[in-house]
Amino acid sequence: MKTTFLALIMMTTTGIHCGYGQPAAKTETKKEDKHMSNTENTNKVYSRTDSSKVEVSNDEWKKVLSPDVYYVARQKGTERPWTSKFERFEEVGTYYCAVCGNALFRSNTKFDAGCGWPSFYEPISKTSVIYLDDNSVGMSRTEVECGRCKSHLGHVFDDGPPPTGKRYCINGVVLDFEKAKEAEKKYDAKKG
Repeated sequence: MKTTFLALIMMTTTGIHCGYGQPAAKTETKKEDKHMSNTENTNKVYSRTDSSKVEVSNDEWKKVLSPDVYYVARQKGTERPWTSKFERFEEVGTYYCAVCGNALFRSNTKFDAGCGWPSFYEPISKTSVIYLDDNSVGMSRTEVECGRCKSHLGHVFDDGPPPTGKRYCINGVVLDFEKAKEAEKKYDAKKG
């Protein structure tokens, strides 16, 4: 009990929340400036339809990603809790990797974990994310990376709701979102 309490105090005072391995970023930005719209920037690999693996150097990523996205995705950083527009977001649609456009989570798997970051109980597919052992900061956790570009997303824990019992605690800055109706319109336009 004493060890758990001390770990909680350490996580609270150092900015490590929700089991993340690094303190939250010290830089503050306006919420709407968190990351560039990937459909409008120079990120040539961003695609919501291409599922091929992406191999890009961190130097190249640094040229096309905003500092906040780069810090979390490529340096395994953590955004400050309750700063993501997606933390309390309730729109219906699909969440994508903000780095490469890979489909990650459906909105119907999102739930309020109360931890300050968007949380989901299941990825879209078995290949949407990659799991890695993370033994940093004296804790044993499972890191979650994008299955397409290997960008850091967050961690997964075994304290989520049914049906999976999992809680994918994800940094919102590395997420993009498309409303279900918008996706349906695009699909119908291509089909017709």
